[in-house]
Amino acid sequence: MPFIDQLRAAATQNNSMLCVGLDPEPSRFPGAMKGDASRIYDFCAAIVDATHGLVNSFKPQIAYFAAHRAEDQLEKLMAHMRAVAPHVPVILDAKRGDIGSTAEQYAKEAFERYGADAVTLSPFMGFDSITPYLKYEGKGAFLLCRTSNPGGDDLQAQVLADVPGNPRMFEHVAQLAQGPWNTNGQLGLVVGATRPQEIERVRALAPSLPLLIPGVGAQGGDAVATVKAARIGGGPIVINSSRAVLYASQGDDFAQAARLAAQQTRDMLNAVD
Repeated sequence: MPFIDQLRAAATQNNSMLCVGLDPEPSRFPGAMKGDASRIYDFCAAIVDATHGLVNSFKPQIAYFAAHRAEDQLEKLMAHMRAVAPHVPVILDAKRGDIGSTAEQYAKEAFERYGADAVTLSPFMGFDSITPYLKYEGKGAFLLCRTSNPGGDDLQAQVLADVPGNPRMFEHVAQLAQGPWNTNGQLGLVVGATRPQEIERVRALAPSLPLLIPGVGAQGGDAVATVKAARIGGGPIVINSSRAVLYASQGDDFAQAARLAAQQTRDMLNAVD
């Protein structure tokens, strides 16, 4: 099943806009796991087991695994997610952005080594940095468009004098993703929850694309305003929560606490009028 169809199906089955981000920090692990990087798989698998009925996707962030030499644990986790929740797509948060044979190797890493359903990418180097990923039939790619960090203004908010209509850079990325770049029909955009007015602008330019929205919760995003802006146009909505779910408890009940936090977040998002 193509990624976007899989995403829609999971959202319907689990009645959810929620994506749980898997950003394992051993220093924050509970109990006997605390500080033990060899337990990354155990921790994340417990979170997956507790929450897979409440989400439309999972999003492991590759740096949290690579920094602890835990790529083998990530491979094991990807296999576990496919086994226990085959209906839930997995977005590998890698934010790759290169060209040529290097990009081909990154695409192979994401889709062949790890078996991800989608990947996050930086589009700064242009369309030829995206094409190696588009060659994988049915696989998705989320392009960084309007991010939550303060430095996002340095480039994303700049007006492009040489482009008709003089769009800001993030608007231009949205137009390209909705149009000529979307050759396999599986592109999406990353937009931060801290700027709901700009989510609405992205939606106007890319009404059918899935939006991956980090920043609700720990980064201060307004969940209600985010949902209202993102649902304009009907494209899939993927609202990520990581720390609030992963570290809902420092005790042995961490998995149950994660489930409760995920359920509360899902229900809050669904309750937006």
